[in-house]
Amino acid sequence: MRLLCISSHNDTLNSVRPEAELFIGLAKRGIDVTVMTEGDSVYVPRMREAGIRVIDHRCRRKVSLRSIQAIRKFVKQHGVDVVYAFNNKAITNANLATVGLPAKVVTYRGQTGNIHRLDPSCYLTHLNPRVAQVICVANAVRDDLRKQHPHPERVVTVYKGHDLDWYRDAPASLSELGIGRDAFVVACVANNRPRKGVPVLVEATYSLPADANIHLLLIGSGMDDAKLQKAIAASPMRNRIHCLGHRSDAPAVVASCQATVLPSLKREGLPKTVIESMAYGVAPIVSDTGGSAELVVDGVSGIVVSPGDSRAIADAIRYLHDNPTERALMGKRARDRIHSHFNVGQSVEQTAERLQALLD
Repeated sequence: MRLLCISSHNDTLNSVRPEAELFIGLAKRGIDVTVMTEGDSVYVPRMREAGIRVIDHRCRRKVSLRSIQAIRKFVKQHGVDVVYAFNNKAITNANLATVGLPAKVVTYRGQTGNIHRLDPSCYLTHLNPRVAQVICVANAVRDDLRKQHPHPERVVTVYKGHDLDWYRDAPASLSELGIGRDAFVVACVANNRPRKGVPVLVEATYSLPADANIHLLLIGSGMDDAKLQKAIAASPMRNRIHCLGHRSDAPAVVASCQATVLPSLKREGLPKTVIESMAYGVAPIVSDTGGSAELVVDGVSGIVVSPGDSRAIADAIRYLHDNPTERALMGKRARDRIHSHFNVGQSVEQTAERLQALLD
Protein backbone atom coordinates (compact mmCIF):
# COMPACT_ATOMS: atom_id res chain seq x y z
CA MET A 1 0.00 0.00 0.00
CA ARG A 2 1.23 3.48 -0.91
CA LEU A 3 -0.17 5.97 1.57
CA LEU A 4 -0.01 9.78 1.42
CA CYS A 5 -0.89 11.51 4.70
CA ILE A 6 -1.55 15.26 4.71
CA SER A 7 -1.37 16.96 8.08
CA SER A 8 0.23 19.79 10.06
CA HIS A 9 2.80 19.30 12.82
CA ASN A 10 4.30 22.72 13.42
CA ASP A 11 3.14 23.05 17.05
CA THR A 12 4.88 20.08 18.61
CA LEU A 13 7.68 21.68 20.64
CA ASN A 14 5.81 20.96 23.86
CA SER A 15 3.27 18.39 22.76
CA VAL A 16 2.97 14.89 21.38
CA ARG A 17 0.99 14.56 18.16
CA PRO A 18 -0.63 11.10 18.10
CA GLU A 19 -1.29 11.21 14.36
CA ALA A 20 2.43 11.69 13.69
CA GLU A 21 3.11 8.71 15.94
CA LEU A 22 0.47 6.84 13.93
CA PHE A 23 2.34 7.57 10.69
CA ILE A 24 5.54 6.24 12.21
CA GLY A 25 3.75 3.12 13.40
CA LEU A 26 2.23 2.48 9.97
CA ALA A 27 5.65 2.83 8.33
CA LYS A 28 7.20 0.39 10.81
CA ARG A 29 4.39 -2.01 9.96
CA GLY A 30 5.62 -2.06 6.37
CA ILE A 31 3.33 0.45 4.66
CA ASP A 32 4.94 2.85 2.17
CA VAL A 33 4.12 6.15 3.91
CA THR A 34 4.65 9.69 2.66
CA VAL A 35 3.72 12.64 4.86
CA MET A 36 2.99 16.10 3.51
CA THR A 37 3.62 18.55 6.35
CA GLU A 38 5.87 21.41 7.45
CA GLY A 39 9.51 20.64 6.75
CA ASP A 40 10.58 22.18 10.05
CA SER A 41 8.28 20.02 12.16
CA VAL A 42 10.05 18.46 15.13
CA TYR A 43 8.67 15.13 13.92
CA VAL A 44 10.47 15.20 10.55
CA PRO A 45 13.73 13.54 11.74
CA ARG A 46 11.84 10.73 13.46
CA MET A 47 9.56 10.19 10.48
CA ARG A 48 12.48 10.02 8.11
CA GLU A 49 14.30 7.65 10.44
CA ALA A 50 11.25 5.37 10.21
CA GLY A 51 11.53 5.37 6.41
CA ILE A 52 8.82 7.96 5.75
CA ARG A 53 9.19 10.30 2.80
CA VAL A 54 8.44 13.86 3.96
CA ILE A 55 7.18 16.55 1.59
CA ASP A 56 7.61 20.08 2.89
CA HIS A 57 4.18 21.46 2.12
CA ARG A 58 1.26 22.84 4.12
CA CYS A 59 -2.24 23.42 2.76
CA ARG A 60 -2.75 27.05 3.76
CA ARG A 61 -6.10 27.70 2.08
CA LYS A 62 -9.23 25.63 1.75
CA VAL A 63 -8.92 25.72 -2.03
CA SER A 64 -5.31 26.18 -3.13
CA LEU A 65 -4.21 25.61 -6.71
CA ARG A 66 -0.66 25.16 -5.43
CA SER A 67 -1.72 22.43 -2.99
CA ILE A 68 -4.01 20.72 -5.50
CA GLN A 69 -1.21 20.56 -8.06
CA ALA A 70 1.33 19.30 -5.51
CA ILE A 71 -0.97 16.54 -4.27
CA ARG A 72 -2.12 15.47 -7.72
CA LYS A 73 1.41 15.38 -9.11
CA PHE A 74 2.66 13.18 -6.28
CA VAL A 75 -0.34 10.84 -6.40
CA LYS A 76 0.09 10.28 -10.14
CA GLN A 77 3.89 9.94 -10.12
CA HIS A 78 4.02 7.51 -7.21
CA GLY A 79 0.85 5.52 -7.75
CA VAL A 80 -0.61 6.44 -4.36
CA ASP A 81 -3.38 4.09 -3.26
CA VAL A 82 -4.81 6.11 -0.34
CA VAL A 83 -4.70 9.81 0.54
CA TYR A 84 -5.41 10.33 4.25
CA ALA A 85 -6.22 13.98 5.06
CA PHE A 86 -6.32 15.28 8.63
CA ASN A 87 -7.77 18.80 8.53
CA ASN A 88 -10.37 20.65 6.47
CA LYS A 89 -7.85 22.44 4.24
CA ALA A 90 -6.06 19.19 3.52
CA ILE A 91 -9.36 17.37 2.91
CA THR A 92 -10.73 19.90 0.43
CA ASN A 93 -7.52 20.04 -1.57
CA ALA A 94 -7.15 16.26 -1.54
CA ASN A 95 -10.70 15.80 -2.83
CA LEU A 96 -10.08 18.21 -5.70
CA ALA A 97 -6.60 16.86 -6.45
CA THR A 98 -7.74 13.25 -6.85
CA VAL A 99 -10.65 13.84 -9.23
CA GLY A 100 -10.41 11.21 -11.98
CA LEU A 101 -7.67 9.27 -10.19
CA PRO A 102 -8.02 5.80 -8.64
CA ALA A 103 -6.59 6.85 -5.27
CA LYS A 104 -9.00 6.53 -2.33
CA VAL A 105 -9.51 9.57 -0.10
CA VAL A 106 -9.83 8.99 3.66
CA THR A 107 -10.57 11.81 6.09
CA TYR A 108 -10.10 12.23 9.83
CA ARG A 109 -12.88 13.59 12.03
CA GLY A 110 -11.99 14.66 15.56
CA GLN A 111 -15.14 16.17 17.09
CA THR A 112 -18.91 16.19 16.97
CA GLY A 113 -21.07 18.88 15.40
CA ASN A 114 -20.72 21.49 12.65
CA ILE A 115 -21.54 19.13 9.77
CA HIS A 116 -24.97 19.13 8.18
CA ARG A 117 -26.22 17.52 5.02
CA LEU A 118 -27.96 20.78 4.02
CA ASP A 119 -24.73 22.80 4.27
CA PRO A 120 -23.12 22.92 0.80
CA SER A 121 -19.66 23.61 2.26
CA CYS A 122 -19.65 20.20 3.96
CA TYR A 123 -19.57 18.56 0.52
CA LEU A 124 -16.11 20.00 0.04
CA THR A 125 -14.89 17.93 3.00
CA HIS A 126 -16.30 14.83 4.73
CA LEU A 127 -19.55 14.57 2.73
CA ASN A 128 -17.76 14.75 -0.63
CA PRO A 129 -18.49 11.74 -2.87
CA ARG A 130 -14.73 11.31 -3.34
CA VAL A 131 -14.34 10.36 0.34
CA ALA A 132 -14.20 6.58 0.61
CA GLN A 133 -14.03 6.55 4.39
CA VAL A 134 -14.19 8.91 7.37
CA ILE A 135 -12.18 7.71 10.36
CA CYS A 136 -13.59 9.21 13.55
CA VAL A 137 -11.75 9.60 16.83
CA ALA A 138 -14.61 8.26 18.96
CA ASN A 139 -17.93 6.44 18.62
CA ALA A 140 -19.79 9.61 19.63
CA VAL A 141 -18.17 11.43 16.70
CA ARG A 142 -18.99 8.52 14.38
CA ASP A 143 -22.63 8.36 15.45
CA ASP A 144 -23.05 12.13 15.14
CA LEU A 145 -21.61 12.20 11.62
CA ARG A 146 -23.55 9.15 10.43
CA LYS A 147 -26.76 11.11 10.98
CA GLN A 148 -25.64 13.60 8.31
CA HIS A 149 -23.58 11.46 5.94
CA PRO A 150 -25.22 10.22 2.72
CA HIS A 151 -23.26 6.96 3.13
CA PRO A 152 -23.19 6.26 6.89
CA GLU A 153 -21.45 2.92 6.36
CA ARG A 154 -18.35 4.86 5.28
CA VAL A 155 -18.05 6.47 8.73
CA VAL A 156 -16.03 4.37 11.19
CA THR A 157 -14.15 4.70 14.49
CA VAL A 158 -10.48 4.28 15.29
CA TYR A 159 -9.53 5.66 18.69
CA LYS A 160 -6.54 7.99 18.58
CA GLY A 161 -3.99 5.97 20.53
CA HIS A 162 -1.46 7.15 23.06
CA ASP A 163 1.52 5.65 24.87
CA LEU A 164 2.09 6.03 28.61
CA ASP A 165 5.80 6.53 27.88
CA TRP A 166 4.92 9.89 26.33
CA TYR A 167 3.85 11.16 29.74
CA ARG A 168 6.86 11.23 32.01
CA ASP A 169 6.93 14.88 33.18
CA ALA A 170 7.75 15.33 36.84
CA PRO A 171 4.94 17.05 38.76
CA ALA A 172 5.34 20.83 38.70
CA SER A 173 5.83 22.74 41.93
CA LEU A 174 2.77 24.78 42.89
CA SER A 175 4.53 26.71 45.65
CA GLU A 176 4.85 29.75 43.37
CA LEU A 177 1.05 29.98 43.51
CA GLY A 178 1.04 29.86 47.29
CA ILE A 179 -0.45 26.37 47.28
CA GLY A 180 0.75 24.12 50.09
CA ARG A 181 1.40 20.40 49.81
CA ASP A 182 -1.69 19.62 51.88
CA ALA A 183 -4.03 21.34 49.42
CA PHE A 184 -6.51 19.53 47.20
CA VAL A 185 -5.84 20.91 43.72
CA VAL A 186 -8.19 20.62 40.76
CA ALA A 187 -7.05 21.55 37.25
CA CYS A 188 -9.05 22.49 34.18
CA VAL A 189 -7.07 22.61 30.94
CA ALA A 190 -9.16 24.27 28.23
CA ASN A 191 -9.25 27.46 26.23
CA ASN A 192 -12.14 29.58 27.50
CA ARG A 193 -14.58 29.15 24.64
CA PRO A 194 -18.36 28.93 25.15
CA ARG A 195 -18.52 25.21 24.43
CA LYS A 196 -15.82 24.37 26.98
CA GLY A 197 -18.06 25.32 29.91
CA VAL A 198 -15.43 26.99 32.10
CA PRO A 199 -18.04 29.32 33.69
CA VAL A 200 -19.99 26.22 34.76
CA LEU A 201 -16.93 24.98 36.61
CA VAL A 202 -16.50 28.35 38.31
CA GLU A 203 -20.17 28.23 39.29
CA ALA A 204 -19.51 24.82 40.84
CA THR A 205 -17.09 26.45 43.29
CA TYR A 206 -20.05 28.31 44.82
CA SER A 207 -21.26 24.94 46.15
CA LEU A 208 -17.96 23.71 47.58
CA PRO A 209 -17.25 23.89 51.32
CA ALA A 210 -15.84 27.32 52.07
CA ASP A 211 -13.47 25.94 54.69
CA ALA A 212 -12.04 23.14 52.51
CA ASN A 213 -8.47 23.66 51.30
CA ILE A 214 -9.46 23.24 47.65
CA HIS A 215 -7.69 25.15 44.89
CA LEU A 216 -8.74 25.42 41.24
CA LEU A 217 -6.25 25.97 38.42
CA LEU A 218 -7.64 27.33 35.14
CA ILE A 219 -5.09 26.62 32.41
CA GLY A 220 -5.61 27.93 28.89
CA SER A 221 -6.19 31.09 26.92
CA GLY A 222 -9.10 33.45 27.52
CA MET A 223 -9.17 33.07 31.31
CA ASP A 224 -8.85 36.86 31.64
CA ASP A 225 -12.27 37.33 30.04
CA ALA A 226 -14.18 40.02 31.94
CA LYS A 227 -17.35 37.98 32.38
CA LEU A 228 -15.40 34.99 33.67
CA GLN A 229 -13.40 37.18 36.02
CA LYS A 230 -16.62 38.62 37.41
CA ALA A 231 -17.88 35.10 38.11
CA ILE A 232 -14.60 34.23 39.81
CA ALA A 233 -14.79 37.36 41.96
CA ALA A 234 -18.22 36.24 43.19
CA SER A 235 -16.98 32.79 44.23
CA PRO A 236 -16.55 32.04 47.96
CA MET A 237 -13.17 30.51 47.05
CA ARG A 238 -12.08 33.33 44.72
CA ASN A 239 -8.69 33.56 46.46
CA ARG A 240 -8.08 29.93 45.62
CA ILE A 241 -8.95 30.10 41.92
CA HIS A 242 -5.77 30.59 39.91
CA CYS A 243 -5.92 31.70 36.25
CA LEU A 244 -2.65 30.49 34.77
CA GLY A 245 -3.31 31.20 31.09
CA HIS A 246 -1.44 29.14 28.52
CA ARG A 247 1.19 26.89 30.06
CA SER A 248 3.68 24.94 27.97
CA ASP A 249 4.14 22.68 31.00
CA ALA A 250 0.42 21.97 31.41
CA PRO A 251 0.93 18.17 31.66
CA ALA A 252 3.43 18.65 34.51
CA VAL A 253 0.97 20.96 36.27
CA VAL A 254 -1.79 18.37 35.87
CA ALA A 255 0.53 15.69 37.28
CA SER A 256 0.79 17.75 40.47
CA CYS A 257 -3.00 17.87 40.98
CA GLN A 258 -5.44 15.55 42.73
CA ALA A 259 -8.22 15.83 40.13
CA THR A 260 -9.08 17.43 36.79
CA VAL A 261 -12.35 18.71 35.33
CA LEU A 262 -13.35 19.16 31.69
CA PRO A 263 -16.82 20.76 31.90
CA SER A 264 -17.52 20.88 28.14
CA LEU A 265 -21.06 21.62 27.01
CA LYS A 266 -20.82 20.14 23.49
CA ARG A 267 -18.64 19.19 20.52
CA GLU A 268 -15.89 17.14 22.13
CA GLY A 269 -13.99 14.39 20.40
CA LEU A 270 -11.49 12.40 22.45
CA PRO A 271 -10.05 15.20 24.59
CA LYS A 272 -6.29 15.11 24.89
CA THR A 273 -6.42 16.96 28.21
CA VAL A 274 -8.49 14.15 29.70
CA ILE A 275 -6.12 11.55 28.29
CA GLU A 276 -3.15 13.39 29.83
CA SER A 277 -4.88 13.47 33.19
CA MET A 278 -5.58 9.75 33.02
CA ALA A 279 -2.06 8.94 31.84
CA TYR A 280 -0.66 10.69 34.90
CA GLY A 281 -3.03 8.80 37.19
CA VAL A 282 -5.06 11.90 38.09
CA ALA A 283 -8.78 11.19 38.50
CA PRO A 284 -10.83 13.04 35.83
CA ILE A 285 -14.29 14.56 36.04
CA VAL A 286 -15.84 14.98 32.58
CA SER A 287 -19.18 15.99 31.14
CA ASP A 288 -21.05 13.48 29.02
CA THR A 289 -20.38 15.01 25.62
CA GLY A 290 -18.48 13.64 22.65
CA GLY A 291 -16.00 10.89 23.43
CA SER A 292 -15.28 11.94 27.03
CA ALA A 293 -17.64 9.31 28.41
CA GLU A 294 -15.90 6.69 26.26
CA LEU A 295 -12.59 7.55 27.89
CA VAL A 296 -13.93 7.55 31.44
CA VAL A 297 -15.93 4.73 32.99
CA ASP A 298 -18.16 6.52 35.48
CA GLY A 299 -17.33 5.66 39.06
CA VAL A 300 -14.44 3.42 38.00
CA SER A 301 -11.81 5.49 36.22
CA GLY A 302 -13.31 8.89 36.91
CA ILE A 303 -16.66 10.61 37.22
CA VAL A 304 -19.07 11.55 34.41
CA VAL A 305 -21.61 14.35 34.88
CA SER A 306 -24.30 15.90 32.71
CA PRO A 307 -23.19 18.88 30.60
CA GLY A 308 -23.91 22.20 32.28
CA ASP A 309 -24.60 20.69 35.72
CA SER A 310 -22.48 22.78 38.08
CA ARG A 311 -23.92 21.09 41.17
CA ALA A 312 -22.91 17.65 39.86
CA ILE A 313 -19.38 18.93 39.26
CA ALA A 314 -19.24 20.28 42.81
CA ASP A 315 -20.50 16.96 44.18
CA ALA A 316 -17.87 15.08 42.17
CA ILE A 317 -15.06 17.35 43.42
CA ARG A 318 -16.29 16.96 46.98
CA TYR A 319 -16.44 13.17 46.63
CA LEU A 320 -12.85 12.95 45.38
CA HIS A 321 -11.75 15.35 48.11
CA ASP A 322 -13.45 13.33 50.85
CA ASN A 323 -12.40 9.88 49.60
CA PRO A 324 -8.63 9.88 48.98
CA THR A 325 -8.34 6.09 48.80
CA GLU A 326 -11.01 5.77 46.12
CA ARG A 327 -9.56 8.78 44.32
CA ALA A 328 -6.17 7.08 44.12
CA LEU A 329 -7.79 3.90 42.81
CA MET A 330 -9.67 5.87 40.17
CA GLY A 331 -6.42 7.47 39.08
CA LYS A 332 -4.73 4.09 38.77
CA ARG A 333 -7.67 2.62 36.85
CA ALA A 334 -7.66 5.67 34.58
CA ARG A 335 -4.00 5.14 33.73
CA ASP A 336 -4.59 1.42 33.15
CA ARG A 337 -7.54 2.22 30.87
CA ILE A 338 -5.43 4.40 28.58
CA HIS A 339 -2.93 1.55 28.27
CA SER A 340 -5.53 -1.15 27.64
CA HIS A 341 -8.10 0.67 25.48
CA PHE A 342 -6.44 3.72 23.92
CA ASN A 343 -2.89 2.79 23.02
CA VAL A 344 -1.14 3.73 19.81
CA GLY A 345 -0.38 0.13 18.86
CA GLN A 346 -4.09 -0.59 18.62
CA SER A 347 -4.60 2.53 16.52
CA VAL A 348 -1.89 1.49 14.08
CA GLU A 349 -3.33 -2.00 13.60
CA GLN A 350 -6.92 -0.83 13.24
CA THR A 351 -6.00 1.97 10.84
CA ALA A 352 -3.97 -0.40 8.69
CA GLU A 353 -6.90 -2.82 8.56
CA ARG A 354 -9.35 -0.06 7.63
CA LEU A 355 -7.13 1.24 4.83
CA GLN A 356 -6.35 -2.21 3.44
CA ALA A 357 -10.05 -3.09 3.38
CA LEU A 358 -10.63 -0.20 0.97
CA LEU A 359 -8.20 -1.75 -1.49
CA ASP A 360 -9.29 -5.38 -1.24
